[in-house]
Amino acid sequence: MAIVLGRPGADGLREAVGALREWQYDGAPTQLHPGDLGWFWRFGAEATAAAVRTWSRDGQILAVGLLDGPGLLRLAIAPDARWDVELAQRLVEDVAEPRRGVLMEGKVAIEAPRSALVRGLLSEGGWNAGEPWAPLRRDLTERVADPGVRIEVIGPQKAHVRAAVQRASFETSTYTDELWHAMAAGPLYADARCLVAYDGQGNAVAAVTVWSAGPGKPGLLEPMGVHREHRGHGYGRAITLAAAAALQALGSSSAVVCTPSSNVGAVATYTSAGFRELPANRDQYRDAQAVSRWSAPAAPRPQA
Repeated sequence: MAIVLGRPGADGLREAVGALREWQYDGAPTQLHPGDLGWFWRFGAEATAAAVRTWSRDGQILAVGLLDGPGLLRLAIAPDARWDVELAQRLVEDVAEPRRGVLMEGKVAIEAPRSALVRGLLSEGGWNAGEPWAPLRRDLTERVADPGVRIEVIGPQKAHVRAAVQRASFETSTYTDELWHAMAAGPLYADARCLVAYDGQGNAVAAVTVWSAGPGKPGLLEPMGVHREHRGHGYGRAITLAAAAALQALGSSSAVVCTPSSNVGAVATYTSAGFRELPANRDQYRDAQAVSRWSAPAAPRPQA
């Protein structure tokens, strides 16, 4: 059977999410997580559906992609399909032709699992390696240390607090309590928690959202941030410990997070909270000089 490129629509997202959950396991290469779709859901169900692509054979989903912004496709591939030649070739064809509705013209990039055949085919086709990203993982089979600060699980009444910390943590963030409510209304938030850390004076100083993929599977931190006016006091470590504890309570086997390797402060924060840095992963981008309709560098991830 031929590989079919699909757009699941709002009614078909459940199957794509189910595939993503199934493909999460300890030791798997870093790839798209259900929590990435959960975080994207802040833009609403229709926008999330419009950003998802699937590749299937005989009705079975083999790959799921999220357009995390118009110029970045983030891929997850079924474990037994990472070296499927037909799938890899179809992926390369689909991302190379804007009329197929995957990637636009201009600045584009792909995030794919390190072990997947598609990466080699992209390299052979003129795609270049972008800046390295550092995946980090923490095992959750052992006790997580107390964070040492007050931690609050955020509900609808405190959405504005969570949103304010997000905006104060990322310069380009436009996150609002309305976006939080849209995210929390999505089906993936049933397995998620938003946490805020407070200092001794009651100031909200750091925040994180964590996403479970189900019991016995890795959970995701996406995103974590420390208020710009309260950095350098260990609040990043504190909220990361709280995140690990929250995922442990949700039944996750481990906690995973990814940050640019150049962000040495973030890497140090995660490692101080018991995370172990894994081999770096790189997005791949296509250079305009190689093929006129493409350009570099890789499109940045949005900070909403």
